[in-house]
This record gives sequence, C-alpha cells and structure tokens, in this order.
Amino acid sequence: MKTQMFGVLAGIVLLATSACSTWDNLSARERSAAIGAGVGGVAGAVMTDGGVLGTIGGAAVGGVIGDQVGK
Repeated sequence: MKTQMFGVLAGIVLLATSACSTWDNLSARERSAAIGAGVGGVAGAVMTDGGVLGTIGGAAVGGVIGDQVGK
C-alpha cells in the first residue's frame, strides 16, 4: 500500500511541478524550495500512511531544507 501511495503522490508532484507556468521565473533557491516541499510532502505522507499532518509537516520541513540547499 505504501508503494502505491508513494507512486501516486510522486506522480502528482511531478505533474504539478512540470505544469507550473512560473517555473522559468523562479530563482534557483525558489525552485529548490518547491522541489523540497514536494518531496517532503510525499515522504511525510508515506511515513504517516497518508496523514494530513505528516504530509503538511513533511512539506514544510522539505521546503525549508530545499531553500537552504538552494543557497
């Protein structure tokens, strides 16, 4: 079940980031934060079996880490 959920959420994140019309206008740091938030959200959802708080927390932590990596 976790593998299926991870695949679905990863596909949604990839679709959402590829469809972003303002992606070209983002700085490298902003792109890193967006990617980090997406990956963190997927990881949080998988770790908490789809829990909302886990997904939101993972996205927040991933966004901060992505922002710092993008410096």
